[in-house]
Amino acid sequence: MIKISGASLLHIDRSDVRYSLLEKTNPRIAAKDATTWGPAAAAEAAVRLNWVDLDESSRALLPILDAIAAKFRDRTDLVLCGMGGSSLAPEVIAKTFNKSVFILDSTDPQYLAHAIKGSPENLLVLVASKSGSTIETASQRAFFESYISSAGLNPVEHMLFVTDPGSPLDLATRSAGYTVINADPNVGGRFSALTAFGLTPATLMGVDASVLLDQASDARSQITTEPQFILDVAYLLLTQTEQFLGFTDAGSKYPGLSDWIEQLIAESTGKQEVGRLPIATEGFKEAQSGGAFSVSFAPGAQLVIEAELGEHFLFWEWVTALMGAVLEIDPFNQPNVTEAKEATSAILKEWSNKLPALVAPSVDDRIEIFGDGNTLVAALKNLIATTDANGYIAIMAYLDRKDDVAISNLRSILSEKSGRPVSFGWGPRFLHSTGQFHKGGQQNGSFLQITGECTINFEVPGRDFDFKTLLMAQALGDARALATRKYPLLRLHLANRRAGIDQLLMAAKAL
Repeated sequence: MIKISGASLLHIDRSDVRYSLLEKTNPRIAAKDATTWGPAAAAEAAVRLNWVDLDESSRALLPILDAIAAKFRDRTDLVLCGMGGSSLAPEVIAKTFNKSVFILDSTDPQYLAHAIKGSPENLLVLVASKSGSTIETASQRAFFESYISSAGLNPVEHMLFVTDPGSPLDLATRSAGYTVINADPNVGGRFSALTAFGLTPATLMGVDASVLLDQASDARSQITTEPQFILDVAYLLLTQTEQFLGFTDAGSKYPGLSDWIEQLIAESTGKQEVGRLPIATEGFKEAQSGGAFSVSFAPGAQLVIEAELGEHFLFWEWVTALMGAVLEIDPFNQPNVTEAKEATSAILKEWSNKLPALVAPSVDDRIEIFGDGNTLVAALKNLIATTDANGYIAIMAYLDRKDDVAISNLRSILSEKSGRPVSFGWGPRFLHSTGQFHKGGQQNGSFLQITGECTINFEVPGRDFDFKTLLMAQALGDARALATRKYPLLRLHLANRRAGIDQLLMAAKAL
């Protein structure tokens, strides 16, 4: 049973026309009515609504997944290659059930190096992509096929794939003899937690997927028969803030759930300049920073939603769809994600696939400054000063989210110093998440890119570029897309990652 609480419940006005629209929308979603979000969104919605009843349809996967888990039971080191919805839900599942999996959602070669520290004989690589054309996942696949082969092993015995039926990846891997699990093609990536994209890694980790489906079934029954609680939540997310939602996992048993919701809501609503920007934060106080409306999964925030994990998955997908109807946007497309991909390809072409020397206008000790300011403190002050009074700062760290994790502390420091909401995203994974909002949501962001020198590098087999070059092309491609919108933009390049992070955190604290 999903329960909601918090002081914000006092602000619900069920006579509001927006509440009435939510009431009318709820049964239409349950009926998979593709016209719910208007004629412009109908074609997309018509092939994106099977998430509504995955608690039933995904049960057909269970015996298949059990057989696959048995087939690969001797492979103890699971690596999941996937971006956005293909990796964020599995990461929540792993953290919730304390299971071991390495989530490879980056092109940073130093982060990639962690995935191959064990013996190749124990390796099981799950590649998850709807089409297989995502540049990150395609590069990771090529890397592991080469790595496993070079160890004298057969990649077919150490790799498997989740993809849409009939996709280029599906056809190529089946013909090569790989194990392939097809996902429902009528579910978008960020709504795919309860499809093969979420349930396959869950089963390989040793999590009972049927439990998640049972929980989702309970949620769907509650949503369709007693919907007031979900209508109340959608109403508050729409009316208690014009833009910023502060989420925290604090006190709950679901580490990583805020990151999954951040992607779901940001990528779904961040368009036509009317969206809601969720920000994953460290605690209850931080969730309200910059005037954000705070949401948690244990008592402490302005709005509290308590539920089981499978219930959370369906609940938040449904809330997002409800919000889309009131905001009059298509919650299922992501036009600006494609923009970032195209910018990356353009830069690789300009570079002839070789990273050129990039000379910074200013250097402060271990940090190269690409932006306004000849010292680190001055550059950070200038970024804050040019931030819209009603806007936000987005930190985008193209670094190793294991060894360089200390950089995430910058989020709360900058929020305190600026008085504005500050989001933090690991690059390039945020490009499949908040990256859509940065370009399609309210046009009031200021952007801080952090890149770092790579002391480890790997070639991308079959391509003329390496991972270091790809990572920088993604960073500068996104910077180019942001620059066309005249946003405040600062890039800091760490000549030495560890020393640079320490220097940057000290400078931010001194502001």
